[in-house]
Amino acid sequence: MFGWFGKKDERLEFADNRAAFEYACANLPNRILLEAVIPALVEEEGRRGRDGERTFLVTLAAGNGGRQLWTCTLAEAVDWPVVGDFVGFRVVTIAEDLADEPTPIGYIAAVLAPLLVGGKYWKIARNLTPDNIKQTFRY
Repeated sequence: MFGWFGKKDERLEFADNRAAFEYACANLPNRILLEAVIPALVEEEGRRGRDGERTFLVTLAAGNGGRQLWTCTLAEAVDWPVVGDFVGFRVVTIAEDLADEPTPIGYIAAVLAPLLVGGKYWKIARNLTPDNIKQTFRY
């Protein structure tokens, strides 16, 4: 009635981005599914594309300590991460013919805060997805 019986969201705050990433690797499933947002750590900044996108080497959170891949922000993005940021990588498609194991293809959608809410959602510090990109609605 007054929220006395409601379940309160657990909040787990980490000291820094690296600690949050290591927790995501060790304790969360981080499955590569279409439209999933997978936690990642920015390792290196690459070059800027001719359309305005910025490329980054990120390590996706995975049970074996992570998986490195090159990805980018979208060309219309007005903000971008820096090396050491904890980010959310949005999977757009999965390429099964490029490597021995399926490779996710996507973009950096957000900078995440090192704060896990409810045991499964990372708080978004900055949204990097341009306003003209609409999320898919499923019925």
